[in-house]
Amino acid sequence: MGGAKKTDDVARGRACYARHAWAEAYRCFAAADRKAPLPAPDLELFALAGMLTARDDECLALMDRLYQLLVDNGDDTRAARYAFWLGMRLSASREMGRAGGWFARAQRLTETHDCVEKGYLLVPVVHRSLAARDLDAARAAAAEAAAIGDRFGDADLSAFARCLHGRVLLRQGQTQRGLALLDEAMVAVMADQLTPVPTALVYCTAIAGCAQLYVMDRAREWTAALSAWCDSHPDLVPFSGTCMVHRAELLQLGGSWPEAIEEARRAFSRVTTRAEWQTAADSYYQQAEVHRLRGDFQAAERDYRSASEHGREPQPGMALLRLAQGHPVDALSAIRGTLSALQPSTDRMERARLLPAAVDIALAAGDVDEARRSCGELEQLAAAFGTDVLGAMAEHARGAVELAAGDAAAALGPLRRAFRVWHEVGAPYIAAKVRVLIARACRALGDRDTAKLELDLARDVFERLGAAPDLAALAADGTRAATARSDGLSPRELEVLRLVATGKTNKDIARQLFLSEKTVDRHVSNIFTKVNVASRAAATAYAYQRGLV
Repeated sequence: MGGAKKTDDVARGRACYARHAWAEAYRCFAAADRKAPLPAPDLELFALAGMLTARDDECLALMDRLYQLLVDNGDDTRAARYAFWLGMRLSASREMGRAGGWFARAQRLTETHDCVEKGYLLVPVVHRSLAARDLDAARAAAAEAAAIGDRFGDADLSAFARCLHGRVLLRQGQTQRGLALLDEAMVAVMADQLTPVPTALVYCTAIAGCAQLYVMDRAREWTAALSAWCDSHPDLVPFSGTCMVHRAELLQLGGSWPEAIEEARRAFSRVTTRAEWQTAADSYYQQAEVHRLRGDFQAAERDYRSASEHGREPQPGMALLRLAQGHPVDALSAIRGTLSALQPSTDRMERARLLPAAVDIALAAGDVDEARRSCGELEQLAAAFGTDVLGAMAEHARGAVELAAGDAAAALGPLRRAFRVWHEVGAPYIAAKVRVLIARACRALGDRDTAKLELDLARDVFERLGAAPDLAALAADGTRAATARSDGLSPRELEVLRLVATGKTNKDIARQLFLSEKTVDRHVSNIFTKVNVASRAAATAYAYQRGLV
């Protein structure tokens, strides 16, 4: 009677697993296993059902048991396969010592065999090489793993290794070749040719690669496909949070800020294992970004700190928060420190993510030269990677730098090109930020009608999104512009005049505005000429008479 009952549980477990009802499959196999130990094929399904439903500790114990059973049965290559997966799960949980031990076991078991498992064991080699910034070694290992997968007809390995190969090529600036490999891996995924875990890994790897290079069409397409796949597998836990983080990022870019916050929170609620630390960190960072843009600085500070506690670099968000709070010196120090830890030759993607903020912060701090250097590097990276959005980021930076340097005519072309790209990819907030710069350039060139139109359109977007800091900046900019038009003073000259009127010396002003003393001397001379005074005392009287201080 007990044997028959166990047989019923096993049959139900197999049927549930086949239709992706992994939680019920796990319960059925657990019931059967309590009556008598499961054989290797059913123990394998039991372990995989545990992995897919985020029962990490139980899954690791089951895989360890399966490994021992396969070794006892003399099935070395199959045992190596599960030693590999044990190592992968432990690596994801950052238990690198135990992970290394399992990879070593797998390596020993495959030494005398020509088997597909040797290809799987190249995957951790790819990851180690990437961590060591040895991109050539990572590329070679990924390519070899894909070739082994092809030779043995293992669709899981072929697709995942090809996806890793594509990611490495993207990091090396071989954008078209890298994207072609990601596309090829995604063909297998979309055709439902892979088992569940490799399917999720390919999705996440490909989307992350596209997001890093701002390849927005593919990022959107594949995130939508991943969302549909996760929704069709409601028992799936480990990868659904990652999917939600990707969706949150795209929602923020598209201007759906309340929905982005909600999706990021949902992502965090799906974190149930140690292996999902990255999802938790990304969820916090994404929430912080929206809080910052809406002006809720206390909530942004809290979530950036939580992201950092979970292992994510909080920059450039934290530096931009400091800038928004009126602390440009702290912001500049933070972004400089983060960039200094990254190598220009091997950390190019990471630097590209930080450089737009570095330009904005340096300009806000009055250091046009540093902003120009950061802009130049961003332009080089945009040319190397060759993606439209990265190019728009470089054009945006170039326009901002030229405008700050006083060359509005040189700023206008790059800014208009940047706006077109951001508008086309559906990024209303960034497009509105570019509109503000276009308006300033037009105003400086005497085109007040276009300046007003651009500012009005930008203001409409900021109001719709609830971008309180940007609305406040527009109001302040309008006040400064009105004052400047009446006497010909530029925004920077007006700022210097206010400081002169408070009794500060040129040396004091240079230190406060992060300018050279020679530049301040020039500004003061221009102020005297424009307002027709001959002394600092007269300039001070002028400022008080017009309510500038």
